[in-house]
This record gives sequence, C-alpha cells and structure tokens, in this order.
Amino acid sequence: MSADDLAALRDAAESYARGADRRDKDLWRAVLADDVEILGPGFAIAGLEANLGSIDHLAHAFVATRHVVHDIDAVIEGDTAHGETRSTAEHRLAGVDGADKLLVWAIRYQDTWRRDGAAWRFTRRELVVDWEELRPVRQVGGSA
Repeated sequence: MSADDLAALRDAAESYARGADRRDKDLWRAVLADDVEILGPGFAIAGLEANLGSIDHLAHAFVATRHVVHDIDAVIEGDTAHGETRSTAEHRLAGVDGADKLLVWAIRYQDTWRRDGAAWRFTRRELVVDWEELRPVRQVGGSA
C-alpha cells in the first residue's frame, strides 16, 4: 500500500468525522459511495441519501459531537480496500438529571472503501462500540 493511498483512506475517515461534527452533508457526500451501507448497534442504513439523514439525527439528539480518528489498518486490493478505523466519539447530551453529560464511545469501524478517481469512498462502515462511558460535562474558562 502506498503512503498516498493510506493518507487518502485516513482523509476519508477524518472527513466523515468532521461532517458528523459540523453537520455537513457535503463532507459526507465527498466520502460516501452512492451504494454505501452503514451499520451499528440497532441500525442498518443503505444508500447515500438515507445515510445523510443520520446527520439530521445527530443534530436532533445531541448538543454537539466530537469524533476523533486514532488510527487505521487497511489492505488495498486494486480499487477496493478493507480495514479497521479506531475512533472515539463524544456526544454531548443536554440536561440529563439537570446537567449536561458526555456519552463517550470507543469505536472500531469495520470499513470497506472503493477508489473513485484519486479519492476513496466508503461502501460499508460497520460501527462496533467496544465500550461506552457517561461523564459529567464541566464548564471550563469563561469571562473574568
């Protein structure tokens, strides 16, 4: 695998994360194939347009999110690749028991990509949550 291909796979994963956090469907359109399937605990969504609706769900369910891509192991075979992307996803929940909470997931995405010109697009992402944690949100800083 070339360093350029690995960088492009990572760029796709980071664009997916930024798209989720910024609620930016164009970022997802750039990295999801038309026939993409995204699966996770309790859901399976097929097709690009249907998956773009997940961004609306994130905006409705959480005050904010932060997804961090840690590392990727991948194997490229011609114009397809498969591998695992390890990430952390933080989801801010409003007013749980009177205070905001942070739902944190340790994630392993089981990914399949297809080369589309110079870019790589996800054709399948299976979200595996290794563990989750609920933490209180503590405000830091502010005006003096």
